[in-house]
Formats: sequence, structure tokens, C-alpha cells
Amino acid sequence: MSRLILRLLLACLTTASVAWCGAAFAATANARIAKMRTAVATMEGVRVQLDWPDAAPQGTLRLQAARIDAPELGYRFRNVTWQCPLSHVGNRWRCEGAVREGRAPALTLAIDIDDTRTDARLSRGRGAIALHRQGRTPDLTRIDLTQVPVAWARALIARGWASGRFGAGTIDAELEVRAPSNAPLRVSGPLRVSGVAFDTADGTIAGENVSAQARLDASFGETTAFALDGALHGGDLLFGNAYLALQKRRVAFDLLATQRGNEGWRLPRMRWNDAGILAAQGSAVLATDGALRALDMEAHSSDLAPLRDGYLTGFLGQAGLAELQLRGAADVSLRIDEGTVHEAHFVPHSVSIDDPQGRFDFAGLDGDVRFSSAQQLQSELRWSGGRLHGLEFGAARMPFVSEAGELRLREEASMPMLGGTVTFEHLRLRPPAGGQGLQIRFGLELDRLDIARISKALAWPAFTGELTGHIPEARYADDRLDFEGGLSVELFGGTVQVSSLAMERPFGVAPTLSSDIAFEDIDLESLTGVLGFGTITGKLDGRFDQLRLVDWQPVAFEAVIASDAVAARRAGVRQRISQRAVQDLSSVSDASFVSSLQSQLIGLFDDFGYRRIGLSCYLNDETCEMSGLRSAGNGFTIVEGSGLPRLTVVGFNRRVDWPTLVERLEAASTGEVAPVFE
Repeated sequence: MSRLILRLLLACLTTASVAWCGAAFAATANARIAKMRTAVATMEGVRVQLDWPDAAPQGTLRLQAARIDAPELGYRFRNVTWQCPLSHVGNRWRCEGAVREGRAPALTLAIDIDDTRTDARLSRGRGAIALHRQGRTPDLTRIDLTQVPVAWARALIARGWASGRFGAGTIDAELEVRAPSNAPLRVSGPLRVSGVAFDTADGTIAGENVSAQARLDASFGETTAFALDGALHGGDLLFGNAYLALQKRRVAFDLLATQRGNEGWRLPRMRWNDAGILAAQGSAVLATDGALRALDMEAHSSDLAPLRDGYLTGFLGQAGLAELQLRGAADVSLRIDEGTVHEAHFVPHSVSIDDPQGRFDFAGLDGDVRFSSAQQLQSELRWSGGRLHGLEFGAARMPFVSEAGELRLREEASMPMLGGTVTFEHLRLRPPAGGQGLQIRFGLELDRLDIARISKALAWPAFTGELTGHIPEARYADDRLDFEGGLSVELFGGTVQVSSLAMERPFGVAPTLSSDIAFEDIDLESLTGVLGFGTITGKLDGRFDQLRLVDWQPVAFEAVIASDAVAARRAGVRQRISQRAVQDLSSVSDASFVSSLQSQLIGLFDDFGYRRIGLSCYLNDETCEMSGLRSAGNGFTIVEGSGLPRLTVVGFNRRVDWPTLVERLEAASTGEVAPVFE
């Protein structure tokens, strides 16, 4: 039941009372009203019965209404009944009893009327709606709400938000309802909500334990308008990806929302002030389904540290950055229309960004970034240093210009990194527009980056060398980063070529990297020395095709490695393999020696000559399908010996569990594998 039913019942009673006064001493009086209209609603099928025995101090009033409709407020009731003991003293009538709609739980309705006023109270438990109206001001009704369950107002709220569902929470208010015959219905006054919970069926909007005090001014007519000016006092709110954890803070707000006919809502005034954390103001336009059509806003945060937990966890969590640490202050302005960014301005003030997972860090962000889809604007972003996946880089300045709907570098921008230099040859950023998401294009030049520093930062073995490469074009879109060109790495006296490089979710959850890698003329003695894998001399060639890493762990590749005798002769390097390397190689690959004589004699020699070494692995579904130089039955040759004593190593297990293989490699590199002779 609602305050609307109360108002209509009182109106009906007032209308019928004239007939009853003339027949106060009759045993029974009946009235039938086919239809009754008021300023806010219509009642149909009304039946009133009054039983008042002769000389009795009171009678019994029964009222029934088949339909009660108030379309402007969204209320529709069926089969409403009310029965109460009616008393009459002078010109004053009083009646209190149970009112029901169909089989819904009963409420208590009490009325007290005379020639000049109407007072009524509708209640259940601690919740109550009290109504007062003076005869001299028939268009004005005062309504007081005391701990009214928010669910009682569901129909009224649905006029502005049809998909909203409400659970817990109460409303207290002192409202004035004005219903003049020639103007829209208007509701105004202070209100307070406590512990409110709400959501939508799709879960995109929700609130929990929300409390607020505000001044309400609402009108219902051809144009519906709500004005709210007050403050929230804590709670949790969800709007799409935006999650607001207000805890128990006081957040001032000022909102004006209008809706004309079946159009979407317009919010010409929005103000929000979470003192010391976020202050914002602007306007917005929503589609009929609640989707954002336009937004024009300005925001300032004087302390970014609490901004993360208060406002950004939804966005950061979706990007896999839930633990991101922020420091400093910032200003932001943004104008969006129909999904297209038209204006954007970001001004950091000594901002630091720290990802505890080590994916990226920035220190000393200053300057500004300006974007406009219509005019040319210049800006410059600066930082004092940072890290990318543990790789340190130095200070840089990025001079931007905005034109033709994109943001681009005005000139090349370089920064020191790992003893070398990284240069952005070009960079173009296009904000979301026309249904397309964020797009970024850039070109990179890497000059003599120190491999030793990279190895240390990534906890690799102590590789040495230099990384030089040119990426003429890289494209980022739909959370995927694709590189054209390739990287060239000078490593262990040879070269490593990286091509077909691409990354998915580069800064999100479980980043995925794919590429093809080819290496040539790698010095085996330097490589095995760093790996702690015994000693092998010679040159090595190989490929890792269709390499795929998920969260920096390999999940698929086709690898082939083989010794290069021609390169070894050209470099004047003998092809020898140490006893320790033979043992490690055998333990890792489940290999054995060709004859029992070899297993008996291996301990007598420090190293052996070899003609060729070859091994391949096809990794898929955590299983490595292995093969070697050649196959014979179930076996495959890994090391083909040369000279005397001649040693040949043959593998027999073609399917090896990848995690087990990795464990064996780690054990072999630390010398934990004991010699096993088969």
C-alpha cells in the first residue's frame, strides 16, 4: 500500500460523508460510486457500507475499490478493502482499521477528519505514512514518512527507473504534495534514506547499505523532473564497471534529472564532492535503456592514493591492475558524445604509478595531455623514470599535438634504458570513436640495450650481449599489441632474430606473448657455461617457431636446435662435449648410451669429440614430443660421436611431461643431478 491509496480513500470518505450525516441513526447505509477522479488518481467500482445500530456510540465502515490507478505516479491497485469502527463527535469523524490489497499483508489505516482538515496514518510495524490536509488549501497535502520500507516506494521510483529492484532500507521524509488542476503534480521536501539496497536484473547497477540525506523537488507531468541536493553517508555503489566504495564518508552531491515522454534521461547538473579525494561536476545524457549517450565533466583529485579504493577498483580490476598504487594529484576533463571522445585533458601533478606485480612503474609524472577532435592543441607529458616488467628506464619528455581526431608525437622522443637508448620514432593515439575502441600506433628503435641487465632484472641466467632492433610499426587495439619488423640480439657470439611478435593483454591478467625466434652461430661454450650445463664447445643454430607464452610461461612452440660444424670450423672451434654435459643431457632427455661399454668407460674421460648434436621438441598441452638427429625404432639420436673414444647418446622417451622437463633442466643447471649410467 502507499500514500496514494490513503489519499484516495480519504477523498472517497469525504465525498460519502454528506449522505451518512443525514442518516446517522439508520441501521445500514450503502453507497456505490462507478468512478471517482482526483488530481492524482482514479478509483473505479467503489462500494461503501456503513452499519450503525440505533443508539450505538459507533458504527462499522466498510470500503471496497475494484481499481485504483495513478498512472503519473506508477501506482495501480486491485481489490482494495478497508474496514474500521467509525465514531462521530460533533463534526469530527474518526476510524481506524485494516486495509488490504488482494492477499497482500494488511496495513493499518487511521483517519481523523472534520470540516476543515483531514489527517490520516498508514502503518505497519515501525513504518508509517502520515497525511495532513487543510480544507482551505485543497491542492496541498503534507506527508510525513517514518522508517517506511523503501519497497513501499517501488512504484513511484519505477516511474523514473523501471528496471530498478529494491530490497532493504527505509525512508524518512517530510514532503509537500501539490496537485493543482492546471499544473503537474509536485513533490518536495527533505528526505533521508538508510541502509538501502538495490540492483538491476543484469547486475550492471547495484547499491548496498546506502544512506543519504537530501532535499527533493520532483514534478510529474509531460516532463518528469527530479532535483536532489544533499549528501551520501556511506555505502557501496556499482554502475557498470565503476565501483564506488564510500565506506562511511560524507559525500556531497547535487543532481538535476529530467525526462520528457519516452525519451531518455537528461542530467543537466551533476556535482559530487568527496572531500580530499574526488570533486567532479558536469552533465550527461542517458539513452532509454540507461546507456550513456553523452558526458561532459571535470574532475579533480588532490590525493590519488585513496582514489583507487574509493572509485577505481572496478576499472583497474577489469584490467588486472587491482593492486595498483597511486600517489600525487590530478585534474581530468572529458567530453563524450555517442561513444566518441571529443575533448580530453589530463594534468598529473607529481604522480607516481606503482604496479606491485612489477609490470610497470612511473615516477614523477608531470605536464599535461590535451586532445580535441576539432582543434589543434599542443601539450607535453614528462616523467623522471620507471620500470617495464622490471626493466628500468630513465627520464623522458613526450611532446604531443592533437589534430585530425588523434593524438601524436610532434617529434621523436628518446629515453635511456639498460645502458642503451629506446626511441619512439612516432606515436599516434586515437580515442574510442564510431564503435571502435582505443587504438595506438608507434615505432621503436632499440639501441644497444645491455642483455646482462635484462637477464638480472628478469632473473635469467647471466646472459651477456646487446639488444638492438627496429620496430617500424606496432599496433595496439582490442587489448592486443602487434609488432611489425623484428629485433636483433647479439648473444654469445651469435645472433638471435625475433619476428612475428605480438602480445595479448600486455598489462592485464595472464599476458600472452607469441613470436618466432631464430638463432645462429651461438657459441656453445659460453652458453653452457652460463647455464651450468657442463661444457660443450662448438656453434649452435636453431629455431623456436610459433612460440607462445602465457603469463611469461611457455605453453606451445616447435623447437629445433642443432650444432653447426661448418661455423665451428670457420671459427676454429673444436666440437667437444664434457662428461658432465653428457650426464646432464642424458638425465634431462631420458637418454642412454649406445652400449654398455660406453657406460663403463665414460667415467675415465673428461670430454669426448662429437660429429653432430641435434634435438627437437614440439610442445603442446604440457607435453613435449621429442626427436633428434635421426630415428631408429623407438630411439632417436641426440649426440653422434666422433673419434675415439666415440660416444653416441640416444633418447627413447619421445613424450616428456613439460613441467618434469623444466625441473630436470633446473636441477642439471645447479649440479643436483647425480650421474646415472645405463
